[in-house]
Amino acid sequence: MPNIKPKKILVVEDDVAMRDIVVHKLSSAGFTVVEASDGQMGIDQFTHERPNLVLLDLMLPEVDGFKVLETIRDNTDKEVAETPVIVLSNLWSNQDILKTQALRADAYLVKAYFTTEEILAKVNEILEQKSK
Repeated sequence: MPNIKPKKILVVEDDVAMRDIVVHKLSSAGFTVVEASDGQMGIDQFTHERPNLVLLDLMLPEVDGFKVLETIRDNTDKEVAETPVIVLSNLWSNQDILKTQALRADAYLVKAYFTTEEILAKVNEILEQKSK
């Protein structure tokens, strides 16, 4: 039986409690989880770790989530630039959602309306789509 490497998820979230909850849920589901508490750290971790998917908050210290997403999408390596990104934010104005769509976010989840079960389901769904 081949040794299947667990998928790596980068969680970029400045709210410690929220980050801990999401990291715990993803780790419990068998994912390798890398954490970043601000946007610049998120970019650095993304570059260094090459995750299979990014869970990204928008309101972050240092560099905001829009800029992090833009940096990922502007990567010269096409495969890296197409890394799935799920925005997980409490911003939910039409303008914010349209801006993340323009930057080709794969999904937009408003924290207040999604349980960790639903976040996990969305992560699995998007990884499944990308593996096809």
